Amino acid sequence: MIAIRSLIPLAASALLFASCATAERDDSGDRQADELGTIQQQPHSAACQGGRWACKARIRTDVSNHITPFATPKGFGPADLAAAYKLDTTKGNGAVIAIVDAFDYPNAETDLASYRSQFGLPPCTKANGCFKQVNQSGNASPLPGAAPANDDWTVEAALDLDLASAACPKCKLILVEAQDDMSDGLFQAQNGAAKLGATVISDSWGGPADGTEGQLETFFDHAGIGIFVASGDNGNTGNTPDYPSTSEHVIGVGGTSLVKSSNARGWTEGAWSGAGSSCNPNMPKPSFQSQTVCSGRAAADVSAVADPNTGLAVFNAGAGGWIVVGGTSAASPFVAAVYAANGIGSQTPAFAYQHSSQYFDVTTGKNGSCGTILCNAVAGWDGPTGIGSPNGAVLGGGGGGGGGCTPTCSGKTCGDDGCGGSCGTCGSGQACTGGTCTGGGNCAHPICSTGGKLTGSCDTCAAKICAADSFCCNSSWDSVCVGEVQSVCNESCSGGGGGGGGSGGGGGGGSTCAHSLCNSGVSLTGSCDSCAAQICAADSFCCNVKWDGQCVSEVSSICNESCN
Repeated sequence: MIAIRSLIPLAASALLFASCATAERDDSGDRQADELGTIQQQPHSAACQGGRWACKARIRTDVSNHITPFATPKGFGPADLAAAYKLDTTKGNGAVIAIVDAFDYPNAETDLASYRSQFGLPPCTKANGCFKQVNQSGNASPLPGAAPANDDWTVEAALDLDLASAACPKCKLILVEAQDDMSDGLFQAQNGAAKLGATVISDSWGGPADGTEGQLETFFDHAGIGIFVASGDNGNTGNTPDYPSTSEHVIGVGGTSLVKSSNARGWTEGAWSGAGSSCNPNMPKPSFQSQTVCSGRAAADVSAVADPNTGLAVFNAGAGGWIVVGGTSAASPFVAAVYAANGIGSQTPAFAYQHSSQYFDVTTGKNGSCGTILCNAVAGWDGPTGIGSPNGAVLGGGGGGGGGCTPTCSGKTCGDDGCGGSCGTCGSGQACTGGTCTGGGNCAHPICSTGGKLTGSCDTCAAKICAADSFCCNSSWDSVCVGEVQSVCNESCSGGGGGGGGSGGGGGGGSTCAHSLCNSGVSLTGSCDSCAAQICAADSFCCNVKWDGQCVSEVSSICNESCN
């Protein structure tokens, strides 16, 4: 029997935790949130609205929902994207990007020429062999008819061609035009693209799954060809999955908001509120996904800029010239082209999970109110942004700086070596956090990492924390819950040790930091860990003010270490 007096301090401490939790959870001082909060909300609407399968482009409009054209480019252009994602745009010569859309786009070649000329990209024409325009069977004729009114796939196709050009100016482009957006033409077009030797295929379209999508899977099963699919623009749709972004064969591409920053990367990225994420229980959970919020295939896998409020510069003469477009339709061709340029176009969806340090981890923002990582951006995988956005400087072995890549496993026992190799794997039930295997229970994520709510049954320490602070098991496992690993369980989240049950390590091994590098918290000192020293040298905020979500993301982008 527990003495009553022993319960009083526990109750008092629980109240104190709740009080502190309220104060911290109301704090909006995170740099990323502040910077992303400067994005002005602009009216925009869906470009395609008529078919069973809809494109995912969202075009900037006025308050009356009329397309807003501009005399000069607005929104992000190729130079912005190259800087944000550390791209080497001299790479990719000979790679072929296939863009699959519906209906004919008569001005495709001339509109593409206007975009590329404006931004100083080399010509890509039918005459020089760079550009092809074919039907769903991969033949030059006959091309399909025009799209019906209010279902303008030419905006989608322009966005796709322009974003692929921005990421890989040296790549060849094939526009594969399906007969319509009602039948299986868009699926047949996958075979047409593969027949023409595509390195990668981008599909910026989809629709609600109806349980029969298993019959369509064969269209996306092309060995050696990476197929990228936009995850949608309706935020988190839970168990009403989008397809084909939840196909077992494709790389589902989510969406982010992107703004310039004074941080080490020069840009801040957060989950775009409209980015699609979903769970498809009709598709088997792939071995590379360890998430527990979905019994089947979850999307997204990776992500890139998609927010139409900042938008991307696109040229479409039929829409008035220069327009601003967004949606995960922008992210899909962009990421496909980045993969093609970096020589990893043949990779399967598993690649991002196995090489997470080659991506910018997106740790802030959300696309819904589900309360789990299916809609909340966190360190590691989450629904809106997947593993993160591509870091061209190291993706596939480096390239953004034009040099090679030297693998290193210094201080690591697991995770990515920074060049596409592995430093080792963790045992069943463990997670690789900052290069160290942690956990051993069956929690959805390590108890020393923030994320979705946990259950007390997954770990003895989690059970104690949930008893003292119900927020952790009813709402989310935030930084207060992580702090309670020490205060309630008397276990340590520092890299140097602590009790079991998922205590998370920082990067570098042997850390004496006040908290894990993979958790937000108080400012750290560069002397506590070699990775912390690198981050503090590049981003003084982390050691002078606080260790926020941006600092956590820099464990990957600066140290090439993984928080997954």
